[in-house]
Amino acid sequence: MFRISQYMRELAQAQATGEYPITKDRKARGPVVIWNLIRRCNLTCKHCYALSADHDYAGELSLSEVFTVMDDLKAFGVPALILSGGEPLLRADIFEISARARQMGFYTGLSTNGTLIDAPMARRIADAGFDYVGISLDGLKATHDKFRRLEGAFDRSLAAIGHLDEVGVKVGLRYTMTAMNGHDLPALLDLMQEVGAHKFYFSHLNYAGRGNIHRDKDARHQATRAAMDMLFDRAWAAAQAGSMDDYVSGNNDADGPYLLQWVRQHLPQWEEPLRQRLVAWGGNASGQQIANIDNLGHVHPDTMWWHHDLGCVRDRPFSEIWNDVSDPLMAGLKQRPRPVQGRCGGCRHLAICNGNTRVRAQQLTGDFWFEDPGCYLTDAEVGAASTPFEPVAKRRTGRTIEIAHA
Repeated sequence: MFRISQYMRELAQAQATGEYPITKDRKARGPVVIWNLIRRCNLTCKHCYALSADHDYAGELSLSEVFTVMDDLKAFGVPALILSGGEPLLRADIFEISARARQMGFYTGLSTNGTLIDAPMARRIADAGFDYVGISLDGLKATHDKFRRLEGAFDRSLAAIGHLDEVGVKVGLRYTMTAMNGHDLPALLDLMQEVGAHKFYFSHLNYAGRGNIHRDKDARHQATRAAMDMLFDRAWAAAQAGSMDDYVSGNNDADGPYLLQWVRQHLPQWEEPLRQRLVAWGGNASGQQIANIDNLGHVHPDTMWWHHDLGCVRDRPFSEIWNDVSDPLMAGLKQRPRPVQGRCGGCRHLAICNGNTRVRAQQLTGDFWFEDPGCYLTDAEVGAASTPFEPVAKRRTGRTIEIAHA
């Protein structure tokens, strides 16, 4: 996740004091775990990475198994659990799980489509003590209902935001931009202010599940740049006004270098301090500070890697799986610099973005380490040109390895 507003608030403070604030990113010992506790969902969204549907899936982790895994996660230093699905509110024991997570001291978030949240459900969520609830909106009513394949989905999700706000739950909007819904972004940003949401998560389309099926609809790079300019401008205005509203983005770590370019244009005196902050941030955290456990207990480098199985928590603890670098993908993800090729390998911003999102390269070429086709920076901006894909890669050590396929 790229915390746009965090950096904008630092820049606003620098403008006001004449000195860039000294801030250290304290990385937790273990990763944030996004946990797909259930695959069933009452919707069949076009860009779903889990390919969920409205029926039960056999073999999902039992409550006792979930609790056993939580014990291991806590001992391993995992700071936060994001409870997701499918639709996590369809899991009958979701509030037992969340209660134990809060009791154990995890930061606990809920990722939901919002359609099941009426006033009583909002009260249950508030009583459960969730730190944050993210509700997905893909656009205004017509766009959202088309994406969600359910008439009335937008109205129900919008009502959920109001119900949660009324009972004091921190709630934010989640939005994945494609060529089919990019036109609604300005209106959604306005809507955020109107409905009491205090966070806007902008997700770039990633190539997983139905997002992979529809990757030909990915917004073109110029549209992505325009969207990021809009987010930067909104976040900067909020920071200058002293607002604590948060604008964040995910699934494209080119956002870091692009913010650096925005600062070079608008606040050039703070370019170097910001560059140092972005290097400390470190870019893509898949396989490092972000992890995923699916509904069957299989571990993945993040939620977009469901086609790449690192092991199952039924067979060995998460902590053991996560530290195992015998898997070629995990070995490379934990390496710094990562063994990326093409434009990514020659990019002047590699220390900031950390090679961006590897799943897009793998989906298009079969190679984990080829350049990320989702990077929207130009060749001139990265200081490297695209190169033809080759079936054999060379790591920076010069050692030739065969490409590992997921």
